[in-house]
Amino acid sequence: MNVIPNDPDASGNDDYLTSRPQVWFAFAMTFALMFFDFIDRQVIVSLFPHIKSEWNLSDSQLGSLVSIISVVVGAGGIPVALVADRMGRVKSIVVMAITWSLATISCMFAANYSQLFVARAVVGVGETGYGSVGVALISTLFPKRLRSATLGAFYAAPALGSVLGVVLGGMIAARWGWKAAFGVVGVPGLVLALLYLLVRDYKTVALAPNSNQEPQSLGETLKHIFGTLARTRTLLWVCAGASAQLITVSAMWSWLPSYLNRFHGMTPEAAAKAAAVVVLVGAFSCAFWGIVVGRLTRRKPRNKLPALSALCLVTTVILVAAFGGTYTGATQFELIVLGGFFMNCTVGVVAGIAMDVIHPGVRSTGAAVLSLFQNVFGLAVGPVLAGVLSDQWGLQHALAIIPLCGVLAAVFFVVGMRSYDADAARISEVELEVAPVLDGTLNTGTAA
Repeated sequence: MNVIPNDPDASGNDDYLTSRPQVWFAFAMTFALMFFDFIDRQVIVSLFPHIKSEWNLSDSQLGSLVSIISVVVGAGGIPVALVADRMGRVKSIVVMAITWSLATISCMFAANYSQLFVARAVVGVGETGYGSVGVALISTLFPKRLRSATLGAFYAAPALGSVLGVVLGGMIAARWGWKAAFGVVGVPGLVLALLYLLVRDYKTVALAPNSNQEPQSLGETLKHIFGTLARTRTLLWVCAGASAQLITVSAMWSWLPSYLNRFHGMTPEAAAKAAAVVVLVGAFSCAFWGIVVGRLTRRKPRNKLPALSALCLVTTVILVAAFGGTYTGATQFELIVLGGFFMNCTVGVVAGIAMDVIHPGVRSTGAAVLSLFQNVFGLAVGPVLAGVLSDQWGLQHALAIIPLCGVLAAVFFVVGMRSYDADAARISEVELEVAPVLDGTLNTGTAA
């Protein structure tokens, strides 16, 4: 990919789109918002015992309070990303962050299950498209050689945010009641949203090489965009594989505190802290596997896909043994932690693969397609499926069955390897430029 910087100093920065300070500032701000996004999303997990006791809810209903966000994010991600790709990524992110933060705060005023469900759905409306738009921005500002590593680090933010959300939820609920937790975690996103106005965007890229072509209608533009994505077969297989693996991840993150509370006799607060250890290990592993897989496959990038396949199978074996075997007590928990180290392996690498094969002019939209699959067929399925299986056969059996989805993920990734080289070659000569800041004068480094 040829990168054309419009900063005088950027030429010495080895194919960063603009100066390194500006690029890393954009990364830090996008990471911070994703971090608080998942605090807001996952804080409810440690509150399950309190909500179940107060409102007498089933496990299926509790799971739906997590899954509704993923459903809304998946359903709305593509329209939001289409707008962001054409109108600008930074402005879109600012609006989304303000919306989800205010919606999180509103959850503390819910008086029953229906009201809380609606408030959580609005949180999802705010988060719609954030991950995909953020991925498009980061992957374009950074050089391609760093893509898997930087996106792996970026996708450590959901795990870290989930850790803090679970821990804070348990601590706040124990002291001030479970509703107060929503008010505490919702405020920081509002502050970060305003600071995000200082982030540099990149100029929207035309899909067709001929800049003198006649303007297209909305229908023709959409047909061109989705035709481009549909021809990118690697993206479709990666979407399927990523979704299958995330069923396991979301089920474990959502139900592990309840499992430790029911089967290990821990208090809700202690269970939340123990579960947070597993999620924290997942946060580290997300960055770890992004760096390791990226470096091992630098000469043959398509080998990222079989590497992910192997890691998914390892996850399945460990977690099935942990919940389906005879292990108990500390030994079982150690196996769960080990499984947590492998199960979050795909997130950053998958995003990097998607950006390798998606045209820069539709990267937000392509990432939204990935997000749609991950949220609707992965993150949304895990909590509810585990809840349904738990209502039928018990929570331990449910958590022993869910990891088998990793076998499907492994198959999809191997199939996707066959089309990677052709898809990546198709966009290898696209040129990019950095855009000015929103008001044309604010900057975090050299003026454009």
